[in-house]
Amino acid sequence: MVSATVGRAGVLGAVALSLLAVPARAATGTPDTPAAAAARPASATVAAARGPAAAALPAPNTAGLAAVLRSVVAQGAPGALARIDDHGRTYRVTRGVADRVTGRAVSTGDRFRIGSVTKTFTTVVLLQLVDEHRLSLDAPVNRYLPGLLPDDRITVRHLLSHRSGLYDYSDDMFAASVSGFEAVRKKVFTYRQLVALSLKKPRTNAPGAAYSYSNTNFVVAGMLVEKLTGQPVRTAYRNRIVEPLKLTDTFYVHPDTAIPGRYTRGYLTPDRAGAELVDATAQTVSWAQSAGALISSARDLDVFYGALLKGRLLSAARLADMERFTKVNGTTAYGLGLRRRDLSCGVSVYGHTGAVQGYYTYAFGTKDGGRTLTAMANTSNNAKVLNTLAGALESAFCGK
Repeated sequence: MVSATVGRAGVLGAVALSLLAVPARAATGTPDTPAAAAARPASATVAAARGPAAAALPAPNTAGLAAVLRSVVAQGAPGALARIDDHGRTYRVTRGVADRVTGRAVSTGDRFRIGSVTKTFTTVVLLQLVDEHRLSLDAPVNRYLPGLLPDDRITVRHLLSHRSGLYDYSDDMFAASVSGFEAVRKKVFTYRQLVALSLKKPRTNAPGAAYSYSNTNFVVAGMLVEKLTGQPVRTAYRNRIVEPLKLTDTFYVHPDTAIPGRYTRGYLTPDRAGAELVDATAQTVSWAQSAGALISSARDLDVFYGALLKGRLLSAARLADMERFTKVNGTTAYGLGLRRRDLSCGVSVYGHTGAVQGYYTYAFGTKDGGRTLTAMANTSNNAKVLNTLAGALESAFCGK
């Protein structure tokens, strides 16, 4: 069932979508933000992101988004949801079911696993530590974690921009999606075990030479968080982001397997066409941890990216660091734990995509944080769903 309602402030509602942008591998390029941006006064860096550009955005096309959701469900996702927060106005749309057994409809208030959207949270914590002069982006990782990596040239910045050259251990885990998932569903890894899996393979490139997406980078980032704060990543997320922003649906429960409260169940598409979907909801996500194990909701992610892009979580200098992008392909670029997507109408949006077994998440906002979109489809390993959902960004931010 589709709901499409619109209102103001906390009443409100209408929109839906989800997408996983498959990361490009070993894309060459250099940061495309001009060096002059680094020299701007701190206040100017944030102020430049605001102003008439946001007001000029067309209204979201909720009919277009609803059509995307219908196609997503027709192509195999049990359900999908999305929420847009736009300068005090909220739009919501849902389609399909949250639970295939009970038939309960998806709700935009449901919690779900957000996969690699976790990477932005991890990056924010580390950049706050840079602001506190407890970490240097251009220092070798081995300065803080002696002997961990085989190359002293790998810096913290290289990790957060996916330019370290560290092999992505998860590529081997999920060569066959269902059997790979079942092998790790209940398993609990240490960070060092995951890093060791990566270091068994040759590096993909020299440090700083090229973009190559790797979960290993953000496992090491989680180790840095714990070393520098003396706290588990769960505590760092809670104290530095969740509680200050009042994110009531955001949790790091690893190694527990359950999603607390009301949630949408996640379904993994099997490798064999026509086989039954696999309920993947209960899992440790220990294979990802600080690279992808957070749980959240559409409302919380909209609040998070809105606050981040408005400069409420980091200094202007650190946000500028985050937004120095390396081109990945014709429509996407990657900064520090942050993606940029360039749309057909000339608008660029900033956020992250996420995939974990059973869930695709897309969470993005405008440069000024005034309009944010979070969307989720409760399936994964489904290329048709993934490709169809790409059109939802155009509806949400270009009015198409």
